[in-house]
This record gives sequence, structure tokens and C-alpha cells, in this order.
Amino acid sequence: MLEYFLQENLLTDRPDDFSAQTHSIATLDKEAIITRILNKGTLLTRTDILAVLNGLEETVVEASLEGYSLTLPLFNTSFSISGVFESPLDTFDGNRHKLNINLTKGTLLRKAEREVKFEKTNAATSLPNIQEVKDSVSNTVNEKLTARGVAEVRGYNLKIDGDSPACGLWFIDQNGAEIKAEILVENKPSRIIALIPDLPAGSYQVKVVTQYLGNAKFLKTPKQYVYPKSLGV
Repeated sequence: MLEYFLQENLLTDRPDDFSAQTHSIATLDKEAIITRILNKGTLLTRTDILAVLNGLEETVVEASLEGYSLTLPLFNTSFSISGVFESPLDTFDGNRHKLNINLTKGTLLRKAEREVKFEKTNAATSLPNIQEVKDSVSNTVNEKLTARGVAEVRGYNLKIDGDSPACGLWFIDQNGAEIKAEILVENKPSRIIALIPDLPAGSYQVKVVTQYLGNAKFLKTPKQYVYPKSLGV
């Protein structure tokens, strides 16, 4: 069973299309493969199986070094050379050219490709999440905000970035009016330090809006998180 989830497609301009991301159950190494073969009830020992697998690997490498292409049930190999040759008389130069050993699916993997079953799952959330808001003037956490003071917002996926005017750190009063922090002293995924605007007295919630996805990637539309706790000014 192959698990997959859908996430916003960043390669198109459409705001409403998605692409599938797969999630394998686990990764199996050679030892895990040997264990699975033994669990099938074979008369071979672990040493026998290891010797056969090692022999297969060595033979594939030797045949490739000798210039053979391979056609096997699991995979096929072929060769190609990248780089520019400057004339018909030019020869391979390791500084300018590169040999590529190309792998393609064999008949068994092509058959498995058609027979794999799928299970749709929920994507791991990448939304911002605020865990605490500290007011540096009163030295309190999740209680107060001091107008024209400094707020330290901690959590994850917090970094504010993007070209949407909605992106920013916002303070929302009890009537729903939003006031943006104009100066960010620090802007990191785990912490934002901002100068608090000249907020009128009242109760406020803190909101983070960003298009930042990580690894220099950006969402087409902003994502947001509103801290559920109310803070008094």
C-alpha cells in the first residue's frame, strides 16, 4: 500500500490545483531484504543469500566496467555521455565530459507499478503555530502586551515572508480590527521579535500570516495562524 497526500501545486499559477506527494512505508536495505527472503521459508541460509546478492552486485559492476548494457527483470542499464565535443576528432576528456549509467525499470518493476494499491492520507501540517507570546516590558508570557514595547513570539513555521500585503504579524482586537507590526527585529521560523504598535487598551490576539514554506519555497496564497489566547493591553 503506497500512501500519498495532496499539497498545493507550486508549479502553476492556478490557486486551486494540487499535486500528489508519496510517502513510502519504510526503506529496506540489503539486510532487510535478506530477512524477508528468509521469512518466505527458503532452504537457503542468510550466508547463502548474502553471497548471491553480493555476487549479483559484483557482476553488475564488472559488466558495466566492461561496457555491457544489462537487461534484467528488475532494471535495465544503458550508457550516455554528457558534455560537448569540439570537433569530430575530439576524444573523451574527464574534465569536460561525463559518463552516465542510466537505469530504467525492468519488466517486474513495470508490472509492480501497475499493481500498487494506494491510500490517501493527510499531509503533515506546515502551518505556522504559535506556542507562546512574551511581553518583554512586563516580562510576562501569554498574559500582556505593552503598547510600543517588544513582543517575542515563539513556535514553529513562523517566518514571515512573501509578496502578499497580508503577510505579517498582526494584533487583532476584540472587535476584529487588525493592526500590523511594522518593525520585525528578528524573523525566524522558531521566533519572531517585533515592536508592538501603539495599541489602544483592550484584549488582543496575535496572528501570523506568511507565504514561506521552507527551503526557499513560497506558497501562492498566504497561510495564517491565530493564537487562541487573548492578551491584555
